[in-house]
Amino acid sequence: MLSKVRSILSEAQKPAIRIVRLSEANDDASRLLEEYYEALSVVQRDTPDAIQKIISDASSGMWVAYLREKAVGCVILRRLSSIPFAGECKRLYVRLEARGNGLAGALLDAQEAFARSKGLKWIYLDSYDDLKAAIALYKKRGYLPCERYNDNPQATVFLRKNIG
Repeated sequence: MLSKVRSILSEAQKPAIRIVRLSEANDDASRLLEEYYEALSVVQRDTPDAIQKIISDASSGMWVAYLREKAVGCVILRRLSSIPFAGECKRLYVRLEARGNGLAGALLDAQEAFARSKGLKWIYLDSYDDLKAAIALYKKRGYLPCERYNDNPQATVFLRKNIG
């Protein structure tokens, strides 16, 4: 009985998390992407028009994670026209102060469920060697090494996951 009470209490103490697929770009998305670009010194940055195009594409999208109603993370799925039944995971980011709450996993869960609903069988992503925690997360979630699939000059690691 005591363990059941503890379990209920720990569930009640979890912070309120909400994952939203955007229907249009907004200030929360712009701020998170700018933080991501700066934190990782990204060279090839998406323009606001490019982000809106991804958001508007029925087989792509952007998700924002809210923790206690504050936007603290994001991820993008972009359909890969060069690979059949595939999408690309881009811009996974969670603010430092919000890490440890399962937000990256929740964002990836939402992205993968959406990708499956659109008939995608693969999700690809690129990263670079210094992002050890991110790479460990991807591998834990079933992403495996693959050949280079894009021309990102900063990427040194290429992974894919079968979601079909």
